[in-house]
Amino acid sequence: MVELKTPAEIARISRGGTIIADLFDELEPRIIPGISTAALDVFAEEFIRSHKGAVPVFKGLYGFPAAVCTSINEEIVHGIPSADRILNEGDIISVDVGVELNGWCSDSARTFPVGRVSAEVERLLSVTGEALERAVEAAGALGHVGDIGHAVERVVEGTGFSIVRDLVGHGVGRKVHEEPQVPNFGKSGTGPLLRAGMVLAIEPMISMGSHEIRTLADRWTLATADGSVSAHFEHTVALTGEGARVLTHDAPGVEVQ
Repeated sequence: MVELKTPAEIARISRGGTIIADLFDELEPRIIPGISTAALDVFAEEFIRSHKGAVPVFKGLYGFPAAVCTSINEEIVHGIPSADRILNEGDIISVDVGVELNGWCSDSARTFPVGRVSAEVERLLSVTGEALERAVEAAGALGHVGDIGHAVERVVEGTGFSIVRDLVGHGVGRKVHEEPQVPNFGKSGTGPLLRAGMVLAIEPMISMGSHEIRTLADRWTLATADGSVSAHFEHTVALTGEGARVLTHDAPGVEVQ
């Protein structure tokens, strides 16, 4: 069942979202060749917990062992941080973060280049970021869930890239994963009705090759089946009568302690 949130509840979710936005700003200059994904995880957990009442919601969720997911190159989602995973020049890394603050969850992901990346990888990052922007706009029109996925498809069509179809966005609220599911493909005017008060994690995942996925030996990390590089961008978004409000952007006037 989809639970609609009040304006006051949306404001609470946005406080956790601001922590994530600030964390990404702090992480970006630290994502350099030679750093381990474990070091990024330690920094992220300490940053989150430095805000009173905030905890990394992914840690322990379904048994996940870390505060953030760190997925490199062909890894799409759920990569486990490790001291043995060292970033190299030309890599990309997707960092997926969830925060729970005073009983409310927020969720966001961003894919970062490590040093200089190829022009084609830059194009992948640009297309995936644009797909997220267009999907958020479509959600704000308060049509149907299918409109969100259709907006992603319109951006990706003709680029030579593929939408990862087996992984979807979701509702967010008291739990980090709620109804409804939000696929990154779809037909306009289909699917559940979008209503003011819904809070969604919208998260396009785009591959340079196949859309098919495989699970790695750690039983967590999901990667492209053909080893092609993939990108992942995600925002927690509240739907209002005035459109979509991104809750995982920096929010002027919102104090997070």
